Amino acid sequence: MVPTDNRDRALRQFGTVSKLLHVHLDGLSLEEMMWRPASKGLHIYQEGNGGWTADWPDREDYDLGPPSGAWVAWHIVYWWSMVLNHSFGDGKLSRETIDWTGENLIEQILESEKRWLECLSQIDDDDLASNAFSTWPMPGRPFGDVVGWVNIELTKNAAELGLLRFLYAVRNC
Repeated sequence: MVPTDNRDRALRQFGTVSKLLHVHLDGLSLEEMMWRPASKGLHIYQEGNGGWTADWPDREDYDLGPPSGAWVAWHIVYWWSMVLNHSFGDGKLSRETIDWTGENLIEQILESEKRWLECLSQIDDDDLASNAFSTWPMPGRPFGDVVGWVNIELTKNAAELGLLRFLYAVRNC
């Protein structure tokens, strides 16, 4: 495929975001993810059958409290799985069917990253201007908006994980 300016720019931006994400994923343990920075906040709960359930707020107010690293990690798996499935798959995936496996979290995120890069390498500037791949979370918008949103959302989530890791490191001080 011939290189394209907009796609290549998006890939370069994603590369920067990816480096930030990898810094905060490196050495991240399940124990650290399950730590809660406050008694109140979005979290993941293990069910009796071994599965996991994620809190899903109906609002985004500050009084919900800070999320746990587990919730932030699940959120990355959630939205990235949704974008990949709805843009390049059958579009049938829903929030309720996305598994968060805990121990395999980093592998899930890295697999999403790999799939995202593979998919982006197959598109061109015309695809970015088109809405053909834009069914979630921005139906009808140019796919370039979705690609930009992924970069922004991943940056936000990586920064949240980083902050939570800093707080965890000094939790007993």
